[in-house]
Amino acid sequence: MRLLIAEDDPALGRFLARGMEQDGHEVTMVTDGEMAMEAVRKDLPEMAVLDQNLPRRDGTEVLEFLRSVTEDVPVLILTARREPEVRLRCLEMGADDFMQKPFSFAELRARCRALQRRRSPGLVLRHGDVEMKRVERSVTCQAKPVTLTTREFALLEYLMLHRGRAVSRATLLREVWNMSETAGTNVVDVYINYLRRKLENRTVAESAGGTGSRGAETLIRTVRGVGYAIGWEAGPAATPIYA
Repeated sequence: MRLLIAEDDPALGRFLARGMEQDGHEVTMVTDGEMAMEAVRKDLPEMAVLDQNLPRRDGTEVLEFLRSVTEDVPVLILTARREPEVRLRCLEMGADDFMQKPFSFAELRARCRALQRRRSPGLVLRHGDVEMKRVERSVTCQAKPVTLTTREFALLEYLMLHRGRAVSRATLLREVWNMSETAGTNVVDVYINYLRRKLENRTVAESAGGTGSRGAETLIRTVRGVGYAIGWEAGPAATPIYA
């Protein structure tokens, strides 16, 4: 999930960002309202955590701007103020939740997950025998849990979100690793092999024993001259993603 954190206390902002990144989220952390608005213009987040008392533009101004762009992004407001009218104003302007400072990171994480479950589309992705729960950050194959690293999860998530389309290695480098498309590395191929061992090989082995289907055997297909795909069927409807 792409998460925007706008917090004027840099130490607190970095702490929150590290914690959410450890959960596998892609975090943009800014320290004032102008920077928050610019971040929204550049790349619309999937969720925002906004300090109410930001410099240059306060959190309510950022909230108002974000709501002028979309109603679909969950917003959680942080504030040190205790007046009930502050909470009421933020909720009336479109905030989804509100937390009083000081707060525990565990509660912030739980509230973000709850907001994502209520507001975000495509929380559960399925293809064949593989099911991905994006909020819980879990994957199962034939209803059995599969342990993935953060990067393996992100790679599988990107491919499943773009089912039916072949994705180039350059695109995966940029979107999953945040690396230059011209970087001389085979990291994409290496991680595709990791996923295949954990998902496809398991299904093949169980199918050989007569206990399972072969739905994930060709989960990740190699598309010659392009890259990789899930649910790829060559033809007019198949659209490669090169960039």
